[in-house]
Amino acid sequence: MPIRLLPETLVNRIAAGEVVERPAAAVKELVENALDAGARRIDVTLRDGGKALIQVVDDGGGMTADELSLAVERHATSKLPGDDLLNIHTLGFRGEALPSIGAVSRLTITSRQPGSDSAWALTVEGGAKGRPVPAAHPVGTRIEVRDLFYATPARLKFLKTTRTETDHAVDVVQRLAMAHPEVAFTVADEGRTPLRLPVQTGTLPSGVLGGEDPLLARLGAIMGREFQENALPIDARREGVRLYGHIGLPTLNKNTAAGQYLFVNGRPVRDKLLLGAVRGAYADFLARDRHPLLALFLDIPCEDVDVNVHPAKTEVRFRDQGLVRGLIVGALKHALAGAGHRASTTVGQAALASFRADGARPIPQTAFQWQPQPHAGGGTWPGITRPTAGQVEAARAFQAPVAAWEGPRGEGPTPATAPFALAEAPAYADAAPNPLSSGMAAAVAAMAQTGADDVPDFPLGIARAQVHQTYIVSQTRDGMVIVDQHAAHERLVYERIKQSMVAQGVKRQMLLIPEVVELEEAAAARLAERSDELAELGLCLESFGTGAVVVREIPALLGAKADIKALVTDIADELAELGDQHALKERLEEVCSSMACHGSVRAGRVLTLGEMDALLREMEATPHSGQCNHGRPTYVELKLADIERLFGRR
Repeated sequence: MPIRLLPETLVNRIAAGEVVERPAAAVKELVENALDAGARRIDVTLRDGGKALIQVVDDGGGMTADELSLAVERHATSKLPGDDLLNIHTLGFRGEALPSIGAVSRLTITSRQPGSDSAWALTVEGGAKGRPVPAAHPVGTRIEVRDLFYATPARLKFLKTTRTETDHAVDVVQRLAMAHPEVAFTVADEGRTPLRLPVQTGTLPSGVLGGEDPLLARLGAIMGREFQENALPIDARREGVRLYGHIGLPTLNKNTAAGQYLFVNGRPVRDKLLLGAVRGAYADFLARDRHPLLALFLDIPCEDVDVNVHPAKTEVRFRDQGLVRGLIVGALKHALAGAGHRASTTVGQAALASFRADGARPIPQTAFQWQPQPHAGGGTWPGITRPTAGQVEAARAFQAPVAAWEGPRGEGPTPATAPFALAEAPAYADAAPNPLSSGMAAAVAAMAQTGADDVPDFPLGIARAQVHQTYIVSQTRDGMVIVDQHAAHERLVYERIKQSMVAQGVKRQMLLIPEVVELEEAAAARLAERSDELAELGLCLESFGTGAVVVREIPALLGAKADIKALVTDIADELAELGDQHALKERLEEVCSSMACHGSVRAGRVLTLGEMDALLREMEATPHSGQCNHGRPTYVELKLADIERLFGRR
């Protein structure tokens, strides 16, 4: 067939297919235009999920009659002062949104500038542009998009239900609203108002986050009160790049990444580098199938980021990826370490909810007799490699001799910094099951008689009893704490192992016969380029001809049966996707986690009150002790007021 030029209407519809894939995409473009115009209130109205009507009204700067005519022309914009596509300070800049939307709908724009005596209106129907005419309208702009995709009816077949399309539109507005707490937003559809966000007053975070933070208030309105109550502030700078926002405690997590919101210069993005950095920062605290909740905002000089790499502008490219990733990982890990032993409030709320559910069922009035319950103390965590006998023995070296804590009962010595350990407590190693020793019985009785003023002000309280040889019950000034002894001690041992690795480095194990791993040529080249960094993690390899590497040493923690080929292949894939050696780090962390699991005190082990108190004190002094290595809580805190409500005392 001969080459020919496509008609302008068809060109515009093709362009619209790149920009406007569904009603939510049109909403995104129009709301971004309103924000760029300086709006302080944006109201979105939908009908039939946006298929019949999308109306966006703002109080921004407005347009003149001449600007209205230019606004619906392709590649006409007021947001790009020069011709430099790296000097972009606005959300929009291509001049494609309005002409693309007008090519596939019936578009009406009404706008008025401050100080103007009248407004102007212009219509575009299926790409055919009308002339501006006088109209009545307050300062700002109203854009109405009717019968979306009427000019391309095939696209309508691919849209979802009205409710689904509305939800997508609400999600788009929510993401933009997160970055602009100083702007009010509403979304209405068929008589409902699924989103209503007032202006958040106060001082925007600058330098130090604190006081009344409008950003956190806006995030709480969108992500929920649980996130607002369990969020850690982030504010870090490095080489002209700033990262700020809030991240959730590890125990507040989901099974998908839907609760992760990332922004670059105020623009919502879904960037693999940023998501990978978040995963790396939380690798120590969450299982790989769990995801934290967070909202992070990256401010970076325009010349160091390219936002023009995706038609929908949802992906970006950084000039210095290592700087960005290092800033994110470092800032998040610092904030998580600062949280100490803190766990999310949702843990206690879930426990109280389960108590209430149980209390709703009738309880037979019969005599109860306590029976010891079986508990599977052994085994490994799902998906974790079982360590060798030598690795388990090595883990025990990280456990110091027992040093009981001396509390108000006057039990044992009182070394202030003595860590909790059971490696040299043979008296309890083979102890017969004892549901409640005489000392514990006395402690329970003392708990009933002890007032709050008699309890030392420790965050995790004073141990009072051990239940089912697995859970430690302690009393605080304003409630009680239940600790999973195995999960808690596992985290403590894991942190000691990590500290030792940092101090002494990763020990290597030389292979008797170096292993040659064949890869694609590009993958082998990437590994060879990062060989020095990989060597710091204990993996020594070098190029071996075209499309292959030879491995001479591996981290000793991986053991003699490590699958070297799979390890190297995984690292090569990670380097291609994220530009970092995640796979090796996570494999080492997995083995350390497994060693800690087998080197920690088991469930079913009877502990003295002194040992229990020593465990509580070390938890208070150890970062991240509020969750085990897999993101599960190590303790549940119940406030006295909540307990009293359970029994109808409040």
